[in-house]
Amino acid sequence: MMMTSASSEPPALGPLLQSIQSPDDVKSIGDDDLTALAAEIRHSLITSLAITGGHLGPNLGVVELTIALHRVFSTPRDKLVFDVAHQGYVHKMLTGRADQIHTIRTFKGLNGFLLRAESEHDAYGAGHAGTALSAALGMAAARDLAHDDYHVVAVAGDAAFTCGPTLEALNNIADTTRKFIVVLNDNEWSIDKNVGAIARYFNAIQTHATFAAVRAKAAEFVEKIAGKTVRTLAHKVEEGAKNLLFPNVLFEKFGLRYFGPIDGHNLPLLVRTFEHLKSLREPVVLHIITEKGRGYQPALDDPGKFHGLGTYQINDGTTDLITTPTCSDVFGRTLTDLAKQDPKIIAITAAMPGGTKLDIFKSEVPDRYFDVGIAEEHAALFACGLATAGFRPFLAIYSTFMQRAYDMIIHDMALQGLPVRLCMDRSGLSGDDGPTHHGLFDIGFLRHIPGLILMQPKDEDEFVDMLHTMAAYDAGPSAVRYPRGPLRGTALKTTPRLLEIGQAEVVVDGSDVALIGLGSLFEMAEHTRILLEAKGLSVALINPRFIKPLDTAVLECYARKCRVLCTFEDHTLLNGFGAGVIEHLHSASIHTPVERIGWPDAFIEHGKPETLRQLHQLTPEAAAEKILTHFQ
Repeated sequence: MMMTSASSEPPALGPLLQSIQSPDDVKSIGDDDLTALAAEIRHSLITSLAITGGHLGPNLGVVELTIALHRVFSTPRDKLVFDVAHQGYVHKMLTGRADQIHTIRTFKGLNGFLLRAESEHDAYGAGHAGTALSAALGMAAARDLAHDDYHVVAVAGDAAFTCGPTLEALNNIADTTRKFIVVLNDNEWSIDKNVGAIARYFNAIQTHATFAAVRAKAAEFVEKIAGKTVRTLAHKVEEGAKNLLFPNVLFEKFGLRYFGPIDGHNLPLLVRTFEHLKSLREPVVLHIITEKGRGYQPALDDPGKFHGLGTYQINDGTTDLITTPTCSDVFGRTLTDLAKQDPKIIAITAAMPGGTKLDIFKSEVPDRYFDVGIAEEHAALFACGLATAGFRPFLAIYSTFMQRAYDMIIHDMALQGLPVRLCMDRSGLSGDDGPTHHGLFDIGFLRHIPGLILMQPKDEDEFVDMLHTMAAYDAGPSAVRYPRGPLRGTALKTTPRLLEIGQAEVVVDGSDVALIGLGSLFEMAEHTRILLEAKGLSVALINPRFIKPLDTAVLECYARKCRVLCTFEDHTLLNGFGAGVIEHLHSASIHTPVERIGWPDAFIEHGKPETLRQLHQLTPEAAAEKILTHFQ
């Protein structure tokens, strides 16, 4: 299924790129034109993403790799599985979607990740790290069971090798199949600089003098072996790498034959090496070294910023200056200030210091800051261990990634009553990143857990109050959900206050309708109130603050005196906040109808939040229309 084009005018494609309508066309281009094709792809990425935003740095780093893969392998029969898939833009361009790359991450345009429904060449959809090796191994096992012979290639960045699932897959590859290719794309970065022992190991290889010599001679090797087998080159590179650190390379302990490291921007070398690897009947890993952001100096200068960003100026990479602090900014500053007052406060993130703004904490309180890499399960357990010793850990992870630590939240935090503080950034709609990144499920997977406190602020000032409340709450786990970007730009009071657990705020009293606006949709409830009052209704406005425990006294009071209640939440309606309200009123034998505004039981597409809210009727007008049916 090909997506329809967005309205923005497409930048012109180069002649070589324009000629590619399928991967077969990549194979027909002359060897001498491959470098020119790579340049055209980079130009198209830089000019298109300046309009839409997106994952520029990762894609600039895999241009030659992706060309070589499509030069040697034949999709959709052969399967290319990209970890995370945020580096799949070049793959999209080489599989008939180059003329739509200017629509990436826009409503009705190309998805920012690989998507099986978008193209038959997208063998596996993703958006989270660490999935590629396991999924690709499943494909290889399916191929073997069917007695087929197509190739399966898993492409994973070095950051993915800090993920538990990646290591679990490595443990099973040699016992599962005899024909499997892993490409380790080593650029020292995930979103931020990679951390941990594995990252240090890969970095030591990159900076070792022996590798530098291998890379410098790579082109010379290719010329010398023209007409000869690549096996000799592969053997020389393999043996040179083996002697860098260990007598045996790490991967060979897992039963994979190791090749590399080689220059991931040397197209002839990549093509010849893949031709050799596809002839082998054993699991192999090819270690390539690439530059994140290659070909665009601003992206090379600031790889973290250009991992994924909004629109920018092509000439210097500058972006619009955002003056209103985001929720992440407020979180990072507040937690840092709290830590300076309380030596028990610890900050933990899973490879997201910039996104969560814990880089502020890292700079000012470095001895109590921990980045564990892309390892959410470990992060949660690590926080539990700290909590047993009387520390107050704050675990800052995007809502969509907190899903990966679900078992630990139940089994380790809640069951033991450990006071770990879960700070879920990007809760609610995440806009252009689409369904893999929307934080629309966290209420549903947290509100039923015994002993867990769950809250959401209506504005920045209340957010600070909640963080102070969490810091002081040691009776068990607590969680706060907050959106991407700013809330209302509310000024912060001088002295934050502790909130009473489970107490809502009645902002306006009323007797006909009670509007309960949770968090970022409180403003929508305010606008709905204006519409209803224009119809002559008396409308109460309530800020619930707490999803769990609910303020049952306030709920019952307004359910008894109003004709209808309406809840607003940036979450799925199924098992969401409104569902909790209905459940409680049912238990209390109160039968007042409850209308709910929230997201449907579906995976929500990518697009601007305002566009998606209109499409799915998360608007004051839709709410007012539902409510008014009870007064006809």
